[in-house]
This record gives sequence, structure tokens and C-alpha cells, in this order.
Amino acid sequence: MVAIFISLGGLVYKVAENIWIMKVKEIKKNPLKALDYIPESALHMRDFRRAKIEDGRKVWEIVGDEAHYYKDQKQAVIKNPRFYYYDKKGETAETTGEVAKLFFNEKELEQMQLQGNIQVNYQGYTLKSEEAVYLPDKQQIVLPKKATVVSDGLELEGSSMQVELEDKKVRLLQNVKTKLEPDKLAKRKKKADTSQLSGG
Repeated sequence: MVAIFISLGGLVYKVAENIWIMKVKEIKKNPLKALDYIPESALHMRDFRRAKIEDGRKVWEIVGDEAHYYKDQKQAVIKNPRFYYYDKKGETAETTGEVAKLFFNEKELEQMQLQGNIQVNYQGYTLKSEEAVYLPDKQQIVLPKKATVVSDGLELEGSSMQVELEDKKVRLLQNVKTKLEPDKLAKRKKKADTSQLSGG
């Protein structure tokens, strides 16, 4: 009996050793495979940063204080996220919030949800809401809850908002309210005209 147990122990040890060697080789070939062997919610990162580069151009980037990756759900949760979208002309839209949830398909970001004190800054305008959803396929940011757009002399409010990033269009939907301050708008227009003259 003792000899049988020793033999079985040796066999189990050899099988485990071979499996471990195969896993190490697999991880060396593709380091991302290491995520498959990490237990649920065990991957915790500080100073999180991820970006998408397309044809040599940075399309978007997200940074955060820390992140938790949940491999089974293909999700990441990021604290204090800062999301940057770069359009084809090199202009940047910056979005901040308290928490971001990233949803991935096999390799790509499928959707990002930002929650808590959302602020989007783009071309002198500030968009505010409590929730924002970035849809990479549509190049669109959707603010599904009450949203405001603020700039010098202008304030718009609606029940929800859609931002078309490449077309540079903003749509306010339902219960839209507008507040204009003509003096501030005139100063802004004058400033813009002056900067165009000095730059040309």
C-alpha cells in the first residue's frame, strides 16, 4: 500500500509540474494570458493607464488612481478616472468623474460608463451631469441624466444629452432650457475675432 501511495504521489507531482511548465511557456508567449490564471477580482492596479492607438494616432486614453480588473465579467472599475478623446484634428475632449466601469469584448473596449460629478471639457464648453456613457463604435458620449452645457454667456440644460465627437454636435433632449447673457457673448465673439486676426 505504501509503495502504491508513493507511486501515485510521484505521478501527481510530475503531472502538476508539466502543467505548470506549459502555463509558464504560454504566459511568456502572451503575457496577457496571465490574467486567465488570476482568481476573480485579484488583479488590482495603482496609477492605471490604458490607451487606444489607431494608424499611429492616439484615439483615446484613460487614466485613474487605481483599478480592479474582473476577468470573468471582462470589466474594469477605475477610481477617479480621467478620460481623453483625441479627434482627427488633434483637439482633446477631457471627461472626469468619480468612478468608471470599462466593458471589454475579446480585445477592444466595448463601452465605458462614468458616474459621479461628470464633467466634459471641450472647445471652451463644459458639460456636466451625474452619468456619462462612451460608445467607441459610434464615437459618441451619451449623458442619460439631466445635463447642462456652460460657456461664457451661455447655459443650456436638458433631460439628457448626446455628443457626437467627430461631427462636433451636441443634442439636448427633452425639457430644454436656455439662459443667455448677451454682454458675455459679445465679449466672447470679440475675443474670438481678435484671436483670428492676430493668428492670420
